[in-house]
Amino acid sequence: MSSKIGNVTLNYDYCSGNDACSGDAVINKILEDVRSGKDPEEILLAETDGEFLYHLSDIRKNLLSWYPFGKDETVLEIGSECGALTGLFCERVKRVVAVDPSKTKCEINAYRNDYDNLEIVAGNISDIKFEEKFDYVTLIGVLEYAGTILPSDTPFEDLLKLAGDLLKPGGHIIIAISNKYGLKYWAGAKEDHTGVVFDGIQGYGSEVKVRTFSRKELTDLIVGAGLMETEFYYPIPDHRLPLEVISSEYIAKYHNMHGHTPSYDRDRVVLFNEAKATETLIRDGMYEDFANSFLVIAGKGE
Repeated sequence: MSSKIGNVTLNYDYCSGNDACSGDAVINKILEDVRSGKDPEEILLAETDGEFLYHLSDIRKNLLSWYPFGKDETVLEIGSECGALTGLFCERVKRVVAVDPSKTKCEINAYRNDYDNLEIVAGNISDIKFEEKFDYVTLIGVLEYAGTILPSDTPFEDLLKLAGDLLKPGGHIIIAISNKYGLKYWAGAKEDHTGVVFDGIQGYGSEVKVRTFSRKELTDLIVGAGLMETEFYYPIPDHRLPLEVISSEYIAKYHNMHGHTPSYDRDRVVLFNEAKATETLIRDGMYEDFANSFLVIAGKGE
């Protein structure tokens, strides 16, 4: 079953009917506002909850606004949420397919991004059958949730393999994820997903299904999924609300230090000066292991 919101096609063929976000007050308020025609900036001016900032801020686009997508290319966006990056993809490439398990978020995305080259599919990525391959498959803030998406003993590697199987020859997966050893966590910020101080640093609990990885762990996962080509970038202060993105080659020249990483949706303590610690890590050649987040472009090349 499919329907239209403006120029956008919504596909409900894989929608289970159980929307985990149906009782989320923030998500329901966003849907109400965008359905009534409010601009995201107008909504942000009226709200103080940090979740509104995450879902609606144009700062999110900094993550990939610099990336040289081709105008004839295609993007599969896995976990598109409320469409913070969907519009950017629609403006840059020929066709975008955005997937999210939440019907409510899919509708928000359609109201926000009225593009005729956009199809939105409501459903779990593991249930959807695609008849096409893509130049890019994105996992922006998604890989860490693989344990809740796939019923598997190796869900993280399997999600990467699933994404890899949907690539055209020469295509790439774009991954954005927090670093479990990110400097902000050592400095007192709570783990983004569990809300527990030092949770990732101490290895998480055995029952935790949502988890992030070190640079080495992430590299091993990517290579284990058959993606031998990896290029790392570093969003600053992190990938959730990035102000800048720097490459490995540029790290030694980077001097535009920010203060402590802000936490808009929960309180945090500040145990030391993150900017000074970053300077020391860069000087000692260790920054890549302690960056707050990773942005990885991965492919099946050498």
